[in-house]
Amino acid sequence: MSKLIISLGVASALALSACATSNPDVIQRGDAQRMSQVQDATVLSSRPVTVDGSQSGIGGAAGGVTGAIAGSSVGGRREGAVVGVIGAVAGAVIGNAIERSATREEALEIIVQLRNGERRAIVQAKGAETFNSGDPVVLVTTGGKTRVMRAPAVVPAAPASNG
Repeated sequence: MSKLIISLGVASALALSACATSNPDVIQRGDAQRMSQVQDATVLSSRPVTVDGSQSGIGGAAGGVTGAIAGSSVGGRREGAVVGVIGAVAGAVIGNAIERSATREEALEIIVQLRNGERRAIVQAKGAETFNSGDPVVLVTTGGKTRVMRAPAVVPAAPASNG
């Protein structure tokens, strides 16, 4: 029974902590149907980085509750209370570590140069695209968040016919 409770607590912590992402291939619901600013740029460099995981407290709370319930079921009333407290503390520490690990993301730091010569650095989770020095890209900014995408091929407009 206590293994089931621990499993449920860990699963809850992981599910709740995995809700946020900085993946450039995932658009937040609030950003749908909003006009974004687009700037042309050229990649100067790109390097892998790790975005540290978050500790919102959800993992610690879920782990603490799970540890307290599992610990309190050990032995008699007195032993159960003591082990319950120890289980709550240990569960909170473990839950916090699980949340931090689950929300950690492999990312890229991309340094670009805009057409006006200014340089910008953007960190975003690894997506489907790779970026190399010299690649033409666009910076798409929506709601204060910027993501880097490969620049789409520009097709010249067909000349207007006088007909």
